Amino acid sequence: MASTAATPAKKSLKQDVYDHPDFYQIDSLLTEEHKLIRSSIRDFVKREISPYIEDWAQRAHFPYEIVKKFGEIGAFGPTIPQEYGGGGLDYISYGIIMQEIERGDSGMRSTASVQGSLVMYPIYKFGSEAQRKKYLPKLASGEWLGCFGLTEPDHGSNPGGMVTNFKDMGDHYLLNGAKMWISNSPRADIAVVWAKNEAGRIHGLIVERGMPGFSTPETHGKWSLRASATGELVFDNVKVPKENLLPGKNGLGAPLMCLDSARYGIAWGALGAAMDCYESARRYAKERIQFGKPIGSFQLVQKKLSEMLSEITKAQLLVWRLGTLLNEGKATTPQISLAKRNNVAMALEIAREARQIHGGMGITGEYSIMRHMMNLESVVTYEGTHDIHLLILGQEITGISAFV
Repeated sequence: MASTAATPAKKSLKQDVYDHPDFYQIDSLLTEEHKLIRSSIRDFVKREISPYIEDWAQRAHFPYEIVKKFGEIGAFGPTIPQEYGGGGLDYISYGIIMQEIERGDSGMRSTASVQGSLVMYPIYKFGSEAQRKKYLPKLASGEWLGCFGLTEPDHGSNPGGMVTNFKDMGDHYLLNGAKMWISNSPRADIAVVWAKNEAGRIHGLIVERGMPGFSTPETHGKWSLRASATGELVFDNVKVPKENLLPGKNGLGAPLMCLDSARYGIAWGALGAAMDCYESARRYAKERIQFGKPIGSFQLVQKKLSEMLSEITKAQLLVWRLGTLLNEGKATTPQISLAKRNNVAMALEIAREARQIHGGMGITGEYSIMRHMMNLESVVTYEGTHDIHLLILGQEITGISAFV
Protein backbone atom coordinates (compact mmCIF):
# COMPACT_ATOMS: atom_id res chain seq x y z
CA MET A 1 0.00 0.00 0.00
CA ALA A 2 1.36 3.45 -0.92
CA SER A 3 2.31 5.74 1.92
CA THR A 4 -0.19 8.47 2.77
CA ALA A 5 2.31 10.55 4.69
CA ALA A 6 2.50 13.07 1.83
CA THR A 7 -1.25 13.66 1.68
CA PRO A 8 -3.30 16.10 3.76
CA ALA A 9 -5.92 14.97 6.27
CA LYS A 10 -9.11 13.57 4.77
CA LYS A 11 -11.22 16.44 6.10
CA SER A 12 -9.30 18.90 3.88
CA LEU A 13 -9.86 17.00 0.64
CA LYS A 14 -11.96 18.81 -1.91
CA GLN A 15 -14.29 16.96 -4.25
CA ASP A 16 -13.39 17.07 -7.94
CA VAL A 17 -16.63 17.63 -9.88
CA TYR A 18 -15.04 18.29 -13.28
CA ASP A 19 -16.78 17.41 -16.51
CA HIS A 20 -15.43 18.39 -19.92
CA PRO A 21 -16.95 20.96 -22.30
CA ASP A 22 -18.01 19.50 -25.66
CA PHE A 23 -19.72 22.32 -27.54
CA TYR A 24 -19.25 20.77 -31.01
CA GLN A 25 -20.15 17.21 -29.95
CA ILE A 26 -16.62 16.00 -30.53
CA ASP A 27 -17.40 12.94 -28.43
CA SER A 28 -19.23 11.61 -31.46
CA LEU A 29 -15.85 11.42 -33.23
CA LEU A 30 -14.43 9.16 -30.52
CA THR A 31 -14.76 5.39 -30.32
CA GLU A 32 -16.27 3.64 -27.32
CA GLU A 33 -12.75 2.54 -26.40
CA HIS A 34 -11.59 6.17 -26.41
CA LYS A 35 -14.44 7.13 -24.06
CA LEU A 36 -13.76 4.19 -21.77
CA ILE A 37 -10.09 5.13 -21.54
CA ARG A 38 -11.02 8.75 -20.79
CA SER A 39 -13.45 7.70 -18.09
CA SER A 40 -10.86 5.42 -16.48
CA ILE A 41 -8.11 8.05 -16.45
CA ARG A 42 -10.50 10.78 -15.31
CA ASP A 43 -11.63 8.66 -12.37
CA PHE A 44 -7.99 7.99 -11.52
CA VAL A 45 -7.15 11.71 -11.57
CA LYS A 46 -10.15 12.55 -9.39
CA ARG A 47 -9.17 9.85 -6.91
CA GLU A 48 -5.37 9.92 -6.87
CA ILE A 49 -4.32 13.44 -7.96
CA SER A 50 -7.00 16.11 -7.47
CA PRO A 51 -7.45 15.68 -3.71
CA TYR A 52 -3.72 16.06 -3.03
CA ILE A 53 -2.19 18.13 -5.84
CA GLU A 54 -2.51 21.55 -4.21
CA ASP A 55 -0.68 20.29 -1.14
CA TRP A 56 2.03 18.65 -3.25
CA ALA A 57 2.50 21.83 -5.28
CA GLN A 58 2.57 24.09 -2.22
CA ARG A 59 5.29 21.90 -0.68
CA ALA A 60 7.16 21.27 -3.95
CA HIS A 61 6.71 17.56 -3.31
CA PHE A 62 6.98 14.91 -6.02
CA PRO A 63 4.76 11.97 -4.96
CA TYR A 64 6.96 9.11 -6.12
CA GLU A 65 4.21 6.61 -5.32
CA ILE A 66 2.28 7.96 -8.31
CA VAL A 67 4.80 6.32 -10.67
CA LYS A 68 3.67 2.78 -9.83
CA LYS A 69 0.03 3.89 -10.01
CA PHE A 70 0.56 5.37 -13.48
CA GLY A 71 2.01 2.04 -14.54
CA GLU A 72 -1.01 0.18 -13.20
CA ILE A 73 -3.48 2.28 -15.21
CA GLY A 74 -1.47 2.10 -18.44
CA ALA A 75 -0.36 5.74 -18.59
CA PHE A 76 3.22 4.81 -19.55
CA GLY A 77 3.83 4.06 -23.22
CA PRO A 78 0.18 3.52 -24.23
CA THR A 79 1.15 3.29 -27.94
CA ILE A 80 3.99 0.79 -27.30
CA PRO A 81 3.03 -2.77 -28.35
CA GLN A 82 1.61 -5.00 -25.64
CA GLU A 83 4.42 -7.54 -26.04
CA TYR A 84 6.73 -4.99 -24.40
CA GLY A 85 4.28 -4.00 -21.67
CA GLY A 86 2.65 -1.09 -23.48
CA GLY A 87 -1.01 -0.58 -24.21
CA GLY A 88 -0.96 -1.10 -27.99
CA LEU A 89 -3.35 1.85 -28.30
CA ASP A 90 -3.74 4.48 -31.00
CA TYR A 91 -2.56 8.09 -30.84
CA ILE A 92 -5.94 9.55 -29.98
CA SER A 93 -6.02 7.27 -26.93
CA TYR A 94 -2.56 8.52 -25.98
CA GLY A 95 -3.72 12.12 -26.39
CA ILE A 96 -6.80 11.57 -24.25
CA ILE A 97 -4.66 10.08 -21.47
CA MET A 98 -2.36 13.11 -21.52
CA GLN A 99 -5.35 15.47 -21.59
CA GLU A 100 -6.92 13.92 -18.51
CA ILE A 101 -3.67 13.76 -16.53
CA GLU A 102 -2.74 17.38 -17.28
CA ARG A 103 -6.25 18.43 -16.40
CA GLY A 104 -5.11 17.29 -12.97
CA ASP A 105 -1.63 18.81 -13.21
CA SER A 106 1.01 19.57 -15.86
CA GLY A 107 3.78 18.15 -13.69
CA MET A 108 1.97 14.85 -13.38
CA ARG A 109 1.53 14.76 -17.17
CA SER A 110 5.23 15.56 -17.61
CA THR A 111 6.12 12.52 -15.52
CA ALA A 112 3.95 10.31 -17.73
CA SER A 113 4.81 11.78 -21.12
CA VAL A 114 8.56 11.78 -20.50
CA GLN A 115 8.37 8.11 -19.54
CA GLY A 116 6.33 7.17 -22.61
CA SER A 117 7.45 9.51 -25.39
CA LEU A 118 11.04 10.29 -24.45
CA VAL A 119 12.25 7.11 -22.76
CA MET A 120 10.13 4.18 -23.90
CA TYR A 121 9.63 5.48 -27.45
CA PRO A 122 13.34 5.76 -28.37
CA ILE A 123 14.13 2.40 -26.80
CA TYR A 124 11.30 0.82 -28.79
CA LYS A 125 12.00 2.73 -32.01
CA PHE A 126 15.82 2.78 -32.03
CA GLY A 127 16.77 0.09 -29.53
CA SER A 128 17.82 -3.52 -30.01
CA GLU A 129 15.45 -6.36 -29.22
CA ALA A 130 17.48 -7.11 -26.10
CA GLN A 131 17.12 -3.49 -24.96
CA ARG A 132 13.37 -3.55 -25.57
CA LYS A 133 12.92 -6.70 -23.52
CA LYS A 134 15.18 -5.50 -20.71
CA TYR A 135 13.82 -2.00 -20.19
CA LEU A 136 10.33 -1.53 -21.65
CA PRO A 137 8.29 -3.87 -19.40
CA LYS A 138 9.80 -2.35 -16.23
CA LEU A 139 9.19 1.18 -17.51
CA ALA A 140 5.63 0.37 -18.58
CA SER A 141 4.75 -1.07 -15.17
CA GLY A 142 6.25 1.85 -13.26
CA GLU A 143 8.82 -0.40 -11.60
CA TRP A 144 11.44 1.85 -13.19
CA LEU A 145 11.30 5.58 -13.88
CA GLY A 146 13.19 7.08 -16.78
CA CYS A 147 14.33 10.47 -18.04
CA PHE A 148 15.55 12.02 -21.30
CA GLY A 149 18.85 13.89 -21.51
CA LEU A 150 19.07 16.36 -24.40
CA THR A 151 19.07 19.96 -23.08
CA GLU A 152 22.39 21.29 -21.77
CA PRO A 153 23.31 24.39 -19.74
CA ASP A 154 24.46 26.21 -22.89
CA HIS A 155 22.38 24.39 -25.51
CA GLY A 156 18.59 24.51 -25.24
CA SER A 157 16.95 25.58 -28.50
CA ASN A 158 20.15 24.53 -30.30
CA PRO A 159 20.55 20.91 -29.19
CA GLY A 160 22.88 20.16 -32.08
CA GLY A 161 25.52 22.27 -30.34
CA MET A 162 25.70 19.85 -27.40
CA VAL A 163 29.10 19.21 -25.86
CA THR A 164 28.26 16.00 -23.93
CA ASN A 165 30.40 13.33 -25.57
CA PHE A 166 31.55 9.73 -25.40
CA LYS A 167 34.71 7.97 -26.50
CA ASP A 168 35.20 4.37 -27.58
CA MET A 169 37.47 2.75 -25.04
CA GLY A 170 37.46 -0.71 -26.62
CA ASP A 171 35.19 -2.68 -24.29
CA HIS A 172 33.02 0.29 -23.21
CA TYR A 173 32.23 3.95 -23.90
CA LEU A 174 33.43 6.77 -21.66
CA LEU A 175 30.75 9.44 -21.23
CA ASN A 176 31.35 13.03 -20.09
CA GLY A 177 29.18 16.13 -19.92
CA ALA A 178 26.01 17.47 -18.29
CA LYS A 179 22.32 17.96 -19.01
CA MET A 180 19.87 20.22 -17.23
CA TRP A 181 16.11 20.90 -16.87
CA ILE A 182 15.53 17.15 -16.93
CA SER A 183 12.10 15.98 -15.75
CA ASN A 184 12.19 12.85 -13.54
CA SER A 185 15.99 12.88 -13.25
CA PRO A 186 16.30 12.98 -9.43
CA ARG A 187 14.34 9.72 -9.11
CA ALA A 188 15.09 8.11 -12.48
CA ASP A 189 16.45 4.58 -12.69
CA ILE A 190 17.65 5.07 -16.27
CA ALA A 191 18.35 8.00 -18.59
CA VAL A 192 18.24 8.01 -22.38
CA VAL A 193 21.14 10.37 -23.04
CA TRP A 194 22.09 12.03 -26.31
CA ALA A 195 25.80 12.64 -26.81
CA LYS A 196 28.35 13.08 -29.59
CA ASN A 197 30.90 10.44 -30.53
CA GLU A 198 34.48 11.26 -31.50
CA ALA A 199 33.34 12.07 -35.04
CA GLY A 200 30.74 14.55 -33.72
CA ARG A 201 27.77 12.31 -34.55
CA ILE A 202 24.86 12.29 -32.05
CA HIS A 203 23.87 8.92 -30.57
CA GLY A 204 21.56 7.77 -27.81
CA LEU A 205 22.88 5.79 -24.85
CA ILE A 206 21.05 4.21 -21.93
CA VAL A 207 22.70 5.23 -18.67
CA GLU A 208 21.65 3.40 -15.52
CA ARG A 209 21.59 4.73 -11.97
CA GLY A 210 24.49 3.35 -10.01
CA MET A 211 27.03 3.63 -12.81
CA PRO A 212 30.12 5.28 -11.22
CA GLY A 213 30.42 8.96 -12.13
CA PHE A 214 26.71 9.38 -12.91
CA SER A 215 24.76 11.77 -10.64
CA THR A 216 21.39 13.53 -10.78
CA PRO A 217 21.35 16.75 -8.69
CA GLU A 218 17.83 18.05 -8.07
CA THR A 219 16.71 21.52 -9.16
CA HIS A 220 15.15 23.51 -6.31
CA GLY A 221 13.34 26.83 -6.08
CA LYS A 222 10.96 26.30 -9.00
CA TRP A 223 7.78 28.38 -9.22
CA SER A 224 6.42 26.04 -11.89
CA LEU A 225 5.83 22.26 -12.13
CA ARG A 226 6.33 22.16 -8.38
CA ALA A 227 4.88 18.65 -8.01
CA SER A 228 7.28 17.31 -10.65
CA ALA A 229 10.88 16.24 -10.01
CA THR A 230 13.38 18.23 -12.09
CA GLY A 231 17.14 18.01 -12.06
CA GLU A 232 20.42 17.62 -13.89
CA LEU A 233 22.35 14.71 -15.32
CA VAL A 234 26.09 14.83 -14.68
CA PHE A 235 28.53 12.42 -16.34
CA ASP A 236 32.08 12.26 -15.02
CA ASN A 237 33.95 9.54 -16.88
CA VAL A 238 30.95 7.22 -16.80
CA LYS A 239 31.68 3.78 -18.23
CA VAL A 240 28.70 2.83 -20.39
CA PRO A 241 28.52 -0.75 -21.71
CA LYS A 242 28.56 -0.94 -25.49
CA GLU A 243 25.28 -2.83 -25.48
CA ASN A 244 23.64 0.32 -24.05
CA LEU A 245 24.07 2.27 -27.30
CA LEU A 246 20.79 2.64 -29.23
CA PRO A 247 21.69 1.07 -32.60
CA GLY A 248 18.65 1.92 -34.70
CA LYS A 249 19.22 5.58 -35.53
CA ASN A 250 21.75 8.34 -34.96
CA GLY A 251 22.02 12.04 -35.74
CA LEU A 252 19.93 14.91 -34.37
CA GLY A 253 16.85 13.54 -36.13
CA ALA A 254 16.62 10.71 -33.58
CA PRO A 255 15.93 12.83 -30.46
CA LEU A 256 13.78 15.20 -32.53
CA MET A 257 11.54 12.27 -33.48
CA CYS A 258 11.06 11.61 -29.77
CA LEU A 259 10.19 15.26 -29.22
CA ASP A 260 7.52 15.06 -31.92
CA SER A 261 5.78 12.33 -29.95
CA ALA A 262 6.04 14.29 -26.70
CA ARG A 263 4.91 17.58 -28.28
CA TYR A 264 1.81 15.86 -29.60
CA GLY A 265 1.00 14.73 -26.06
CA ILE A 266 1.58 18.28 -24.79
CA ALA A 267 -0.95 19.65 -27.30
CA TRP A 268 -3.60 17.41 -25.75
CA GLY A 269 -2.34 17.98 -22.22
CA ALA A 270 -2.45 21.77 -22.38
CA LEU A 271 -6.01 21.47 -23.63
CA GLY A 272 -6.83 19.54 -20.47
CA ALA A 273 -5.42 22.34 -18.29
CA ALA A 274 -7.43 24.91 -20.29
CA MET A 275 -10.66 22.95 -19.89
CA ASP A 276 -10.10 22.67 -16.14
CA CYS A 277 -9.62 26.45 -15.86
CA TYR A 278 -12.69 27.12 -18.01
CA GLU A 279 -14.93 24.77 -16.06
CA SER A 280 -13.80 26.26 -12.76
CA ALA A 281 -14.46 29.81 -14.05
CA ARG A 282 -17.86 28.83 -15.43
CA ARG A 283 -18.97 27.36 -12.12
CA TYR A 284 -17.55 30.26 -10.12
CA ALA A 285 -19.28 32.83 -12.35
CA LYS A 286 -22.65 31.23 -11.60
CA GLU A 287 -22.03 31.02 -7.85
CA ARG A 288 -20.24 34.29 -7.02
CA ILE A 289 -22.71 37.07 -6.17
CA GLN A 290 -21.82 40.74 -6.64
CA PHE A 291 -24.18 43.72 -6.86
CA GLY A 292 -26.99 41.36 -5.93
CA LYS A 293 -26.57 38.87 -8.80
CA PRO A 294 -24.13 36.23 -10.14
CA ILE A 295 -21.10 37.72 -11.86
CA GLY A 296 -21.92 35.42 -14.78
CA SER A 297 -24.78 37.81 -15.60
CA PHE A 298 -22.37 40.61 -16.51
CA GLN A 299 -21.41 41.13 -20.14
CA LEU A 300 -17.65 41.17 -19.64
CA VAL A 301 -17.69 37.86 -17.76
CA GLN A 302 -19.87 36.29 -20.46
CA LYS A 303 -17.41 37.62 -23.06
CA LYS A 304 -14.51 35.91 -21.28
CA LEU A 305 -16.36 32.60 -20.97
CA SER A 306 -17.53 32.72 -24.60
CA GLU A 307 -14.00 33.33 -25.85
CA MET A 308 -12.65 30.53 -23.66
CA LEU A 309 -15.16 28.03 -25.03
CA SER A 310 -14.46 29.14 -28.61
CA GLU A 311 -10.73 28.60 -28.25
CA ILE A 312 -11.16 25.27 -26.45
CA THR A 313 -13.48 24.01 -29.18
CA LYS A 314 -10.99 24.93 -31.90
CA ALA A 315 -8.18 23.24 -29.97
CA GLN A 316 -10.27 20.08 -29.49
CA LEU A 317 -10.80 19.80 -33.23
CA LEU A 318 -7.11 20.51 -33.86
CA VAL A 319 -5.78 17.68 -31.71
CA TRP A 320 -8.43 15.23 -32.85
CA ARG A 321 -7.45 15.82 -36.48
CA LEU A 322 -3.75 15.63 -35.65
CA GLY A 323 -4.30 12.35 -33.82
CA THR A 324 -6.11 10.98 -36.86
CA LEU A 325 -3.18 11.96 -39.09
CA LEU A 326 -0.74 10.27 -36.71
CA ASN A 327 -2.82 7.11 -36.73
CA GLU A 328 -2.61 7.17 -40.53
CA GLY A 329 1.13 7.84 -40.51
CA LYS A 330 0.63 11.20 -42.22
CA ALA A 331 1.37 13.79 -39.51
CA THR A 332 4.38 16.04 -40.01
CA THR A 333 6.69 17.82 -37.58
CA PRO A 334 5.35 21.29 -38.55
CA GLN A 335 1.78 20.09 -37.97
CA ILE A 336 2.75 18.91 -34.49
CA SER A 337 4.55 22.22 -33.85
CA LEU A 338 1.42 24.15 -34.81
CA ALA A 339 -0.71 22.19 -32.36
CA LYS A 340 1.78 22.42 -29.48
CA ARG A 341 2.29 26.15 -29.99
CA ASN A 342 -1.39 26.97 -30.44
CA ASN A 343 -2.76 24.90 -27.58
CA VAL A 344 -0.24 25.93 -24.95
CA ALA A 345 -0.66 29.63 -25.76
CA MET A 346 -4.42 29.16 -25.71
CA ALA A 347 -4.28 27.42 -22.33
CA LEU A 348 -2.12 30.18 -20.83
CA GLU A 349 -4.55 32.87 -21.98
CA ILE A 350 -7.53 30.94 -20.61
CA ALA A 351 -5.76 30.44 -17.26
CA ARG A 352 -5.14 34.19 -17.03
CA GLU A 353 -8.73 35.08 -17.91
CA ALA A 354 -10.06 32.46 -15.52
CA ARG A 355 -7.89 33.94 -12.77
CA GLN A 356 -9.59 37.31 -13.30
CA ILE A 357 -13.05 35.76 -13.10
CA HIS A 358 -12.09 34.16 -9.78
CA GLY A 359 -10.83 37.50 -8.48
CA GLY A 360 -8.63 37.23 -5.41
CA MET A 361 -9.65 33.60 -4.89
CA GLY A 362 -7.89 32.79 -8.16
CA ILE A 363 -4.45 33.12 -6.57
CA THR A 364 -5.19 30.65 -3.78
CA GLY A 365 -4.86 26.89 -3.64
CA GLU A 366 -8.62 26.69 -3.17
CA TYR A 367 -8.79 26.66 -6.97
CA SER A 368 -6.47 25.16 -9.58
CA ILE A 369 -6.08 28.32 -11.67
CA MET A 370 -2.79 29.81 -10.46
CA ARG A 371 -1.13 26.39 -10.31
CA HIS A 372 -2.13 25.72 -13.92
CA MET A 373 -0.91 29.17 -14.94
CA MET A 374 2.50 28.70 -13.34
CA ASN A 375 2.83 25.20 -14.80
CA LEU A 376 1.96 26.38 -18.29
CA GLU A 377 4.76 28.95 -18.12
CA SER A 378 7.11 25.96 -18.27
CA VAL A 379 5.07 24.05 -20.84
CA VAL A 380 5.18 27.03 -23.24
CA THR A 381 8.99 26.85 -23.11
CA TYR A 382 9.97 23.19 -22.91
CA GLU A 383 10.21 20.79 -25.84
CA GLY A 384 10.46 23.70 -28.23
CA THR A 385 9.73 27.26 -27.14
CA HIS A 386 6.75 29.23 -28.44
CA ASP A 387 9.01 31.12 -30.85
CA ILE A 388 10.99 28.09 -32.02
CA HIS A 389 7.76 26.39 -33.08
CA LEU A 390 6.84 29.56 -34.95
CA LEU A 391 10.13 29.29 -36.88
CA ILE A 392 9.53 25.60 -37.62
CA LEU A 393 6.25 26.66 -39.20
CA GLY A 394 7.96 29.55 -40.97
CA GLN A 395 10.44 27.19 -42.57
CA GLU A 396 7.62 24.93 -43.72
CA ILE A 397 5.76 27.91 -45.23
CA THR A 398 8.71 29.55 -46.99
CA GLY A 399 11.16 26.71 -47.48
CA ILE A 400 13.81 28.92 -45.81
CA SER A 401 15.41 28.07 -42.47
CA ALA A 402 15.68 30.90 -39.95
CA PHE A 403 17.97 28.84 -37.71
CA VAL A 404 21.17 29.27 -39.72
